[in-house]
Amino acid sequence: MKQQVLAFYTKLLGRIRQPLLPHINVHRPVQKLIRLCGEVLATPTENEEIQFLCIVCAKLKQDPYLVNFFLENKLKGMTSKGSANVITEDMLKGQDSLTADTGQPLQPEEIPGAAGAEQMEKEDDLPQQADDLSFSLDELNVTSPESSTGCPNQDYNLVNSLLNLTKSPDGRIAVKACEGLMLLVSLPEPAAAKCLTQSTCLCELLTDRLATLYKALPQSLDPLDIETVEAINWGLDSYSHKEDASAFPGKRALISFLSWFDYCDQLIKEAQKTTAVAMAKAVRERFFNDVMEPQLMQTSEIGILTSTALLHRIVRQVTSDVLLQEVVYFILGEHREPETLTDINRHPLRHRLIEHCDHISDEISIMTLRMFEHLLQKPHEHILYNLVLRNLEERNYMEYRPLCQEDKDVVENGQIAGAVDLEEDPLFTDLSPDNALSAQEWLSASPPVSPEHPKNDGKTEVHKIVNSFLCLVPDEAKSSYHVEGTGYDTYLRDAHRQPYDVNLQVTSVLSKLSLFPHPHIHEYLLDPYVNLASGCRSLFSVIVRVVGDLMVRIQRIPDFTPKLLLVRKRLLGLEPEGPIIDHMTLLEGVIVLEEFCKELAAIAFVKYHASSTP
Repeated sequence: MKQQVLAFYTKLLGRIRQPLLPHINVHRPVQKLIRLCGEVLATPTENEEIQFLCIVCAKLKQDPYLVNFFLENKLKGMTSKGSANVITEDMLKGQDSLTADTGQPLQPEEIPGAAGAEQMEKEDDLPQQADDLSFSLDELNVTSPESSTGCPNQDYNLVNSLLNLTKSPDGRIAVKACEGLMLLVSLPEPAAAKCLTQSTCLCELLTDRLATLYKALPQSLDPLDIETVEAINWGLDSYSHKEDASAFPGKRALISFLSWFDYCDQLIKEAQKTTAVAMAKAVRERFFNDVMEPQLMQTSEIGILTSTALLHRIVRQVTSDVLLQEVVYFILGEHREPETLTDINRHPLRHRLIEHCDHISDEISIMTLRMFEHLLQKPHEHILYNLVLRNLEERNYMEYRPLCQEDKDVVENGQIAGAVDLEEDPLFTDLSPDNALSAQEWLSASPPVSPEHPKNDGKTEVHKIVNSFLCLVPDEAKSSYHVEGTGYDTYLRDAHRQPYDVNLQVTSVLSKLSLFPHPHIHEYLLDPYVNLASGCRSLFSVIVRVVGDLMVRIQRIPDFTPKLLLVRKRLLGLEPEGPIIDHMTLLEGVIVLEEFCKELAAIAFVKYHASSTP
């Protein structure tokens, strides 16, 4: 009989064109049916239940205001004690739509959620206590007649029934239930959004399942398997281990976890703003903080590698702006002031991950660097600011610092003795702290051209910078001119397939940073002529020291040049693999260094022309 009733209501609601749901004689039995759905999993009526719930959701999508008819009071016996004051503001605003067949407005006791008569059917076995109505209005979450801005404590049984059906062993039923929830969270009604996050277990279910699936993963997974497992789509979580030629232990569990994370991400992406924020915060607190952080902070190298690879996959996969923000705050914290030694304890995970970039295990170093590399490519201003810009704001890496008022007498003719005049360089104008970029401007800013100097004068300067980087590696250590058609990107692609060298991953992250069009980053990373303060290093000064050390070492390697050329050709696949060459790591490092210097020169050149193009 239940099947027949569900099928009848599904067809009725699906085919009728008149607005039936506002009528009390329709929406009350619909509510009763909703409460009967999802009570028991794997019942013969599951298919009819999900079809019925989905048609109700479709009706609400057509007219979101109707959702107010499905927010039911948790409390009984409210009719006699000021029932009118539990009508939500949104329902009062939309009263015009609450009309019966005759066009007459429905009475307050007929409006769902407004009267205790709504709950006359006994849902539980607890006896009615004599003092049910003696609770204070505050405890009931109900407003007094003088203040009608509050919201009654309500149930959202449509959500609860769908949540139950997401646990169905039948994959088709579970996916349909997930689709129904996706539709409900996107409804713009504030009352529904509040009820969804405060009176249902949606946030708990999402995060608990995410935690359960994460804990079901093997303690050790190959990072390459985590990275290369096929694109995940939550609605297509079907996998047959027998049919998969590239199966590996834990693949089924990994796909399940990544699929559910994708669902959470898409749900938050589609959700009404307040709902999205609540769900994302729950994911951060109940999954990232409680489950992932201990894994990332452990001392086991295998555990660190696996958890970092999973974090890297999550960073790559997240698309929702709201969830991305919570991921960013989880990894980096929310601090924006210049770093000090005491900051280490304020957000220990950030410090630990940065330490892992220089780990004794090359695999951990590479994986952590790759995570940061992908993080830097995400569209969120806080990432670059927290990691880099917060420490460059005052330009303390320079010998010259802005003068106090009393120090003005030191200045002669507007110049400070021994200081580099950045005003003479069209790349670096307007860089004083007083003119620091706002959060909105940081991404679009490029070093402006000085009005006193035409663009042609600047080309000489940019060529100086380009040549400085190109000449860093001496000719005897260069090999690129022997092999045509090679470039830095070729080695990066090759490294990501292996992945093979820490040096290459470090230079990849640095080149990504150099590309950002912020004048302080440009100055610190791409200006060989910056006058460094005592004890400070710049990218150029570090490379100079590396080249000096390199030139000493290559003197000790017999047949250095032919060996270097052979290694380059092998890396590019132009020569077959042969006998192991001595000093292989050093030779690969020389090639990476040469290509990196060429890359920095190219970035400086392109950024100059981008800034000078109208």
